[in-house]
Parts: sequence; structure tokens; C-alpha cells
Amino acid sequence: MKLHDMELSGNCYKVRLMCALLGLQYESVAVDLWKGEHKSAAFLQLNPRGQVPILEDEGTLIWDSSAILLYLARRYGDEQWLPLEATKMAEVMQWLSVSQNEILYGLARARAVKKFNRPWDIAQCQALGKQALEIMEPHLSTRQWLTGELPTIADIACYSYVALAPEGGVSLEEFPAIRLWLTRIQALPGYVGMPGIADLDD
Repeated sequence: MKLHDMELSGNCYKVRLMCALLGLQYESVAVDLWKGEHKSAAFLQLNPRGQVPILEDEGTLIWDSSAILLYLARRYGDEQWLPLEATKMAEVMQWLSVSQNEILYGLARARAVKKFNRPWDIAQCQALGKQALEIMEPHLSTRQWLTGELPTIADIACYSYVALAPEGGVSLEEFPAIRLWLTRIQALPGYVGMPGIADLDD
């Protein structure tokens, strides 16, 4: 298994975290975004969108972090990570949608503005990101995980950029249920962190 990876990418981290939780070994191939390696002809042969992460596994090639999480859950995980029952699967997909919309265009982009000098409107991104947190907070105040009684790929998909929210200037102080959820993820067997994510047990 080979992961085309960038250490500071929250989307790449989702895949690293999922592999760690499943106990999967992989070869990491660093992609230098600053040098434009993700736009090279060779890279675009792997992913025409020119984005990381990309997973190669025994002849299977998958790009997009959510698609990779689905693949890993179904191929190497058990039904905990991606339930097969229609309602439970739909609930997971709802939160994958949040991860790809309010969290991505809000929290992830706010971080990218501050950390990588990207050109988006920081106030607009922060406001959208806070909307995501305001959706998650009451939901998590009555349950431990986003769906069901155990963590799923919904939790993994949403975790990285929520945990990195302070790097985008979005405080988590007023979201106690979210902070408790972050600590639960950090306590999972096999958990690995990434630069910028605080250990909330410290």
C-alpha cells in the first residue's frame, strides 16, 4: 500500500489516521506542493484533479480522502467504520457531506489563509466554519460519536479540520461537547496525531 501524502494536509492526515486505527502499514510518498509536484504530468496521471491524498493498493488507485476512507473501511475494517444498514450508512454520509462542505470551505480554508497565505476571505471562512461547529455541538452533547455507539469514518472525516480549527483563528473554547469528542478520538487505540493538533489531555 502506498500513500501519496503531504504532512500538513488535513485531508492526508485523515487517511494516515484511519490506517493507524486499522493497524495498516503503508509506504508514504511525500508530495511537495510548494514545488508544484501535484501539478506535474506524472502526478496528474494518478489524479487528474492534482490533489493529495492518493492511495495505491495492489493495483487499485483511489483519490479523494472521503473515497479513500470508504475504501479502507470496507476492505480492511469491520462494519463499525461504515455500517451497511441503510439508515446508519446514510447518517455517516450526512457527516461526510459536512466534512466536504462547511468544514472544508470553512475551517480548512480559514486555516489555509492563515497558515499558507491562500487568497480566500478569512472572515467568511471562519463564519462558515463556526456554522459547522454550531451544528456539531448540540449533536455531540447527547452522544459520544457522530453516528451510532462507536466511531465511524464520519468521525475520522470531520476530526482533522475541527481539531485544527484554532490554526484558522476559530476557537473551540465555547464548544465543550466537541472538545470531549476530540479527546475520545485521541484516546482510540492506534491514534496518531499531526502537527497543529493539540493533545487535549495535556
